[in-house]
Amino acid sequence: MIVETKSETIGKDSAALDTADPLSTYRNEFLIPPHADGETLYLCGNSLGLQPRATRQLLVDELDYWGTLAVEGHFRGKFPWMDYHEFVRDGLAAVVGAKPAEVVAMNSLTTNLHLMMVSFYRPTAERPAILIEAGAFPSDRHAVESQIRFHGFDPADVLIELAPDEPGGTFSDAAIADAIATHGKRLALVLWPGVQYRTGQAFDLAAITRLAHAQGAVAGFDLAHAVGNLALQLHDSNADFAVWCSYKYLNSGPGAVAGAFVHERHANTDRPRFAGWWGHDKSTRFRMGPEFVPTPGADGWQLSNPPILALAPLRASLDIFQRAGMAALRERSERLTAHFDALIRARLADTLDILTPREPQRRGCQLSLRVIAGRERGRDLFAWLEARGIIGDWREPDVIRVSPTPLYNRFADAERLVSAIEAWRDAT
Repeated sequence: MIVETKSETIGKDSAALDTADPLSTYRNEFLIPPHADGETLYLCGNSLGLQPRATRQLLVDELDYWGTLAVEGHFRGKFPWMDYHEFVRDGLAAVVGAKPAEVVAMNSLTTNLHLMMVSFYRPTAERPAILIEAGAFPSDRHAVESQIRFHGFDPADVLIELAPDEPGGTFSDAAIADAIATHGKRLALVLWPGVQYRTGQAFDLAAITRLAHAQGAVAGFDLAHAVGNLALQLHDSNADFAVWCSYKYLNSGPGAVAGAFVHERHANTDRPRFAGWWGHDKSTRFRMGPEFVPTPGADGWQLSNPPILALAPLRASLDIFQRAGMAALRERSERLTAHFDALIRARLADTLDILTPREPQRRGCQLSLRVIAGRERGRDLFAWLEARGIIGDWREPDVIRVSPTPLYNRFADAERLVSAIEAWRDAT
């Protein structure tokens, strides 16, 4: 059943709404890119989050330790490098709804996905299949296809891509359930997004996990567009694993260090894995023995020592999340996105279709917009907005994504966006 939602903010002064919102002050903790007409209207946190003001000093601090302590920085200084990844553990756990031992910051998203599939995709002749969504982010599909081939199977036979069954390219719960049930006996892994990158649709991770486990399959998730966006409860979802990047809503910089979750029931797993010395038990790591003894929990999937200059920006961002609180940010996000959604529907119904579901529980902050007049008009609008300092992003074949991010976007931003699109419509 489709439940239409209305924004209670329509008709109210946007500046007053921002002034009355206690979370609006967090905007001041970010660097807003300049534009000739003033500040950029930045609606692209789904692609790259803005820089926290605190980031620069944290990086300078580590450079200073490097310069003054050199190798002793591993053991001295405020945040010794030997344990540096542990300093983001609690913050990550709070953001994703996990126990601290279930999360680790390491590598990049696709690297982590491969490492997780080494352990959790164990195909057999009877159960070789992986279920993903049709139109999955290319890196995920490339990783999945290559893992299938690595195990000696043909993707044409065992890669199942579920097509969307709803208008605009979204998926019903029933379609997902039917696909898992239909292919259940062959499924080794259900790999699903937390938020689908093109449409912005959010999914019920616990429900998908229950369905996968009922068929004897592993449940894993790509949370690139969900971490820092949704109020996740990874531990309670019972998911086997999840991976994410931190340069989007976690505001940790281009190419930032990524993260992984492994449920505590796998803390001491005997599943195969690709091993590296930083995943070795901490108490005996420096004995330099030949036998690999994994650290219990997600830390045991680490390969190499942590990248300090990549982790420092994550510290800055997680500090903001811890002070704001993920639940409060999600509540503000729902109100903010509803405000954008309602203004667009009220004033641009003849110009734009919103592909993203209307129900708050089925979306994050992102709205995916399609210009009704077609792709070329959509590209023209995208260029018009960019020239006026309004930054979203374009995803082929015809989607403009805008993501009012609760840490730094404002209710007033909705009026600026809608007014600019009205001006384009009237001028062209």
